[in-house]
Amino acid sequence: MATACVQQPGKNVDWKAYNVGKIIFEDQAKETEGSKIYAKIIKDPETYIAEQARDVLATLYFSPADSIPPVENIYYTLEDVDGISAKDGEGKDAYVFYSTQHIEHSFAGSNVEKVLFETRGVLLHELTHVYQLSPQGIGGYDDDRVYWCFIEGMADAVRVANGGFLPEDRPKGGNYMDGYRTTGFFLNWLKDNKDPDFLRKFNASTLAVIPWSFNGAIKHVLGEQADIDELWYEYQVAVGDIKL
Repeated sequence: MATACVQQPGKNVDWKAYNVGKIIFEDQAKETEGSKIYAKIIKDPETYIAEQARDVLATLYFSPADSIPPVENIYYTLEDVDGISAKDGEGKDAYVFYSTQHIEHSFAGSNVEKVLFETRGVLLHELTHVYQLSPQGIGGYDDDRVYWCFIEGMADAVRVANGGFLPEDRPKGGNYMDGYRTTGFFLNWLKDNKDPDFLRKFNASTLAVIPWSFNGAIKHVLGEQADIDELWYEYQVAVGDIKL
């Protein structure tokens, strides 16, 4: 069984020295309005992406000495396609596209701050997919809901933790197995209310809890007395979705 390499968080952890991988930026939609908007708000894409990558790494890991998936190249492209953004690729090469159509949609009303906020938030989500660890012993992204929920929930949790969502972006009700923002806001609440290192430890639980499960990981991080359903209920009461 694999074991997690857990470091104590130092006050002066220097992620600037960590090699996030080579950023290869390519604009494949230069004739679109979204491309022109992106060029105005992001003057140096490679530097900007690397900065957000270090924020993601600092959220997922205690220090560069942790068990971080090695990434050599991040290919980041602007494309004139439907959708928002997605990460592809395994191993040392990661591929991320960002839709210029989504940029144009975000720019409705000519609000530069809104499109910059959304662009950073989407980037935080996709870069989490580049660096996060994956559950073991339970299938994969396309055939196991627990696996999928962890992957997408953690990506949005990292986005929440780094100010990539507004408070009103939190979905009401639902279940922690809904993934994305529903799971992400819940996991971030656990960080804020149960353990400030919760996201780092939850990410690392994938190396220690095999086969991985939400409740098994919760117990691994917060203790045997912890229960995922009880914590979800407590969270729902705390945020006002359940009225007592």
